[in-house]
Amino acid sequence: MSEEEESDTSRHFIRQIIEADLANKKNDGAVVTRFPPEPNGYLHIGHAKSMCLNFGMAEKFDGRCHLRFDDTNPEKESVEFVDSIKADISWLGFTWNEHEYYASDYYDHLYELAAQLIKDGKAYACTLDIDEFKEYRGTPSEPGTNSPSRDRSIEENAKIFAEMKNGEHQEGDYVIRAKIDMTHDNIHMRDPVIYRIRYTSHYRTGDTWCLYPMYDFTHCLSDAKEGVTHSLCTMEFEVHRPLYDWFIKETNQAFVSEQTEFARLNMTYTVLSKRKLQLLVEGNHVDGWEDPRMPTLSGLRRRGYTPEAIRNFCDKIGISKFNSLTDVSLLEHCLRDDLNASSPRTMAVLNPLKLVITNYPEGEEENFTASLNQNDPDAGTRDVTFSRTLYIEREDFMEDPPKKFFRMGPGREVRLRYACLVTCTDVIKDDAGNIMEIHAEWDPESRGGSAPDGRKVKGTIHWVSEKHSVDADVYLYDRLFNVEQPDGDKDVDFIEHLNPESLSCAKAKIPTELAKAEAGSRFQLERLGYFCIDINSTEADVRINRTVPLRDSWAKK
Repeated sequence: MSEEEESDTSRHFIRQIIEADLANKKNDGAVVTRFPPEPNGYLHIGHAKSMCLNFGMAEKFDGRCHLRFDDTNPEKESVEFVDSIKADISWLGFTWNEHEYYASDYYDHLYELAAQLIKDGKAYACTLDIDEFKEYRGTPSEPGTNSPSRDRSIEENAKIFAEMKNGEHQEGDYVIRAKIDMTHDNIHMRDPVIYRIRYTSHYRTGDTWCLYPMYDFTHCLSDAKEGVTHSLCTMEFEVHRPLYDWFIKETNQAFVSEQTEFARLNMTYTVLSKRKLQLLVEGNHVDGWEDPRMPTLSGLRRRGYTPEAIRNFCDKIGISKFNSLTDVSLLEHCLRDDLNASSPRTMAVLNPLKLVITNYPEGEEENFTASLNQNDPDAGTRDVTFSRTLYIEREDFMEDPPKKFFRMGPGREVRLRYACLVTCTDVIKDDAGNIMEIHAEWDPESRGGSAPDGRKVKGTIHWVSEKHSVDADVYLYDRLFNVEQPDGDKDVDFIEHLNPESLSCAKAKIPTELAKAEAGSRFQLERLGYFCIDINSTEADVRINRTVPLRDSWAKK
């Protein structure tokens, strides 16, 4: 992409910082970023913004982006999450090559740094529990009070730390705190915990360790060890930056990493808290992390989203320091743009009503030609098979239609897309008065859909041939929440805002060849929207997911 072609949003303040650093030959002209997920859940669309920034800046300036798993919490981390994260990054089109790291690989190194802080009188073993320390810590407007353990001797602190490592104390007996300033204006600088005891097996190190470093201690020192030049994180870490700098300085790191913050993604009708997404999963409000209603990248992928649409979305929203609420319709717009250009077209019927063309010979059939994608001149064409018995959408017929209903009704002529003009002649009902099928006659002279005498027909409907279609379950996904900011009210549980109509299933009729498509295949069902084959679909049990409607139906609500 040339300078002229780049969007305004791509020339954001972080890019300007990096350009200035390069101009000043800072870090010998190196650009090293990192994407540092905690492997305690699946990545979501908010992580995609960070991913595009970190990998994108590395690509832009011929640098490198490390993938580092900050795995310091053994109770919540697993190989499943590691594998899902790596799959999501690759799917979005980013690579880390040999630069795959784990904070757990640095446990020995981090332990030695903490031991040195103790020897330097800058850390101590504390017996206060969480509730007690909250009392000692004070409030943002009131200074804290020193822990009774703060004046313990260096020798005793070192001894206790070694005993903690050797498993000689129970969980909660001690923590190691940095000795900074209990009166500091920044509450995060008031003697934060840097190590705690946990008798929990780690998914990588097993039972080697029974004490684990805290995230704030681990993250900055891992950055410094790897030579990360630009540590990019979201704005909630801005108040942690003095602590980031303190740890690097007081442990005498040879390389000084620098942290820069940007605004996280907030999106309407969505929650982007990993903790809340986990509550949805554990509470069975959704069908796992990969549920197509979830904002996880695996859920979006299963629903039919493309990596190109997500990367385009991240480019459009840009990078700034100001928190804002992005309308989810922008993401859907980016998706429609991409799918409109790339998706082949076909027809299917979601709510089938049988249509019999009574003057078409039984047993005969013929093909009509349709474009695979009218927006792509190289896409080619497809055959649409026509026969005596068809299916149309039940919503496309009304027995007593209003004046502006331009679809099928008794005595009305409509166009069957790509095929011909037909006129309804009869309505067949069961004993209860339910419409079971429609009878119609076609005009053989209207093959292709145009009347030879030039008469105007306003209504055009889609259809499938009974003989050339099969049954399929089509899952119609809608927004998971029915309010713009489901977690915006602290007094209301966000679960209460779940949209009860976020999922419905249609018993559809689809073209036979569509049932043979590979899982993940995307396509447009004309007049209905964009869809994809679900990962659990088989030819014998076809499952299709609606990715997005053709238009934003919520804009009318």
